[in-house]
Amino acid sequence: MYSTIIFDVDGTLIDTEMAVLSSLQTMLKADYHQEYAMEDLRFVLGIPGADALHQLGISDIEHANDRWNDLMKDYFESIHVFHGIHELVEELNSNNINLGIVTSKTREELIADFIPFGLSKYLSHMVCADDTVRHKPHPEPLLKFMEISNAEPNRAIYIGDTRYDYECAREAGIDFGLALWGCKAHEGIKAKYRFDQPQDIMKYTKR
Repeated sequence: MYSTIIFDVDGTLIDTEMAVLSSLQTMLKADYHQEYAMEDLRFVLGIPGADALHQLGISDIEHANDRWNDLMKDYFESIHVFHGIHELVEELNSNNINLGIVTSKTREELIADFIPFGLSKYLSHMVCADDTVRHKPHPEPLLKFMEISNAEPNRAIYIGDTRYDYECAREAGIDFGLALWGCKAHEGIKAKYRFDQPQDIMKYTKR
């Protein structure tokens, strides 16, 4: 039974895939004359924007990241909370489960893309990309969360939708649950649990 549940954000709590990929695709074409199919940009899901831009060969990363975030606003209406997430976090909170997030979003991105949905009031701690030097799949973000929350590692679980999330949890020595409702490529992800829908998590929490 887990007393601490840590969530990834994109692809786990909220569906931002269309907004993230469409805005990046638009920016690359307009500013760098690079055309990518949506499928070829999926690797950016789950890692910080700066890391993704570096892998795309972009040199002026700070400017490009700002442009990407600005263009995201044009696609905000496509972002939504996954079905069942509101009910899940409300129930977990009422059962005194310690809830938090570890995300590859910066604090600014979290404020713009996540805070408007009203889930943050249930979260005791939030670790963003600018809170650590190293990022997922490195374990530092999860270890930072464990440090600031005083959570017990053997009573905590990280829930995410990508292999980056799985590798982060594995290296941090924390159990991992795969959010199949947001996962696009589950092959090779050796999660301890595979959750078809958010409510499935309830059976593994303390009562």
